[in-house]
Amino acid sequence: MKKYDVIIIGFGKGGKTLAGKFASEGKKVALIEKDEKMYGGTCINVGCIPSKSLVNSSQVPHSHSRRSFRDMTTFYKDSIEEKEKLVTMLRNKNYYKLHDMKLVDVIHGEASFLSTHEVQVVMSEEPLELEAEQIIINTGATPVILPIKGIPGNPFVYTSASLMDCSTLPKHLVIVGGGYIGLEFASIYNGLGSEVTVLQNEDMLILREDRDMAAAIQESLEAKGVIFKLGAQIHSIDAEKDFAVVSYAWDRREHKLPGEAILLATGRKPNIEGLHLENAGIKTTARGAIEVNDKLQTNIPNIWAIGDVNGGLQFTYISLDDSRIVWSALHNQDYDRQLRKAVPYSVFLSPSFSRVGLNEDEARNGGYDFRVVKMPAAAIPKAQVLGKTTGLLKAIIDNKTDKILGCMLFCEESHEMINIVKLALDMDMPYQMLRDQVFTHPTMSEALNDLFSL
Repeated sequence: MKKYDVIIIGFGKGGKTLAGKFASEGKKVALIEKDEKMYGGTCINVGCIPSKSLVNSSQVPHSHSRRSFRDMTTFYKDSIEEKEKLVTMLRNKNYYKLHDMKLVDVIHGEASFLSTHEVQVVMSEEPLELEAEQIIINTGATPVILPIKGIPGNPFVYTSASLMDCSTLPKHLVIVGGGYIGLEFASIYNGLGSEVTVLQNEDMLILREDRDMAAAIQESLEAKGVIFKLGAQIHSIDAEKDFAVVSYAWDRREHKLPGEAILLATGRKPNIEGLHLENAGIKTTARGAIEVNDKLQTNIPNIWAIGDVNGGLQFTYISLDDSRIVWSALHNQDYDRQLRKAVPYSVFLSPSFSRVGLNEDEARNGGYDFRVVKMPAAAIPKAQVLGKTTGLLKAIIDNKTDKILGCMLFCEESHEMINIVKLALDMDMPYQMLRDQVFTHPTMSEALNDLFSL
């Protein structure tokens, strides 16, 4: 039994950050990762970094005359290779940053609990048994695979991760799911030259957003050629020789839709499989996440769970902030989830959609007396300069306090702009602070002057 001060299961953003910090204060750390292609976590390897590389590539063709599909297949293959070079560089950088620390052992193997302080690691050689005073679970999330006939073993069915490893551009991409991941990939592959059809079982897209914002996003993608089938009920996905056929019911009729690639974009769930949490008595929620308190401590006092596995928001920056919470708890400090305040997020469409705070329904359900202000992206001078005028900006303002309750930006560079609004929310600033802020010109951010003047 090899002893450590801290065992961290999973090489994600929060786990790797804590490993380095613990080592810097003289603690011996075991960092366990079962997949050699996941050093650095989901974001670097199969999430935001590779997908944003493809987002960038997908916007290049639109600066030239429309290329043929044959030309686009070559461009796509080059884009995948460029993405892979970027990911490999970042993965290696993350690995060696910790591997080269004397007090950190990076162990390649699959971890499972033996007890509240003991972990077994199954490796290519004989299993290791490790013991530590503190154990941190950082195993992330995994795609939800719906029980649809024909999916198991189907070579034309992909998750978002596996599709980004495919070097052949599908002529027709069928996306199952109209959430954030599905829409982002619809935008990417439409820009890269694929025909894209989105099948959504609900009658609406992105259910957690206001209908006007969802409609603006749908209209933008439809204008580029993306086809949406809302309320589609999928029966099977059958493999043929060179493509798959999706059988589904829509508009009171049965349909068959061929596609060279079928992307399952139906969400992600906490990755707890194989951990044998029961051996340590660790409780989980009804949704399969590890149950934690506001300090991210499980029901077992010496075990914490951070990142996607604890059922919170699935963003790499939340995993990073989770590491701050655990560090605070272990150093008798006060920071916890209740103090996190507003969490912004962005969906990298073209243009991007970003949001922070409450939407209209949430403000209404919260009993607020509020007003809504909106403006079209076309009213922004910088948008006109860029020739990218699609979009809608919207904010929710508390009538009693003048505080900003929420903001939704569907426009170019919204992923940068939203951080300004997030800071205003965190600082409890009245909306007039953004209305009267002096911004450089011409910039997209100066649109906040106009939005909050309405």
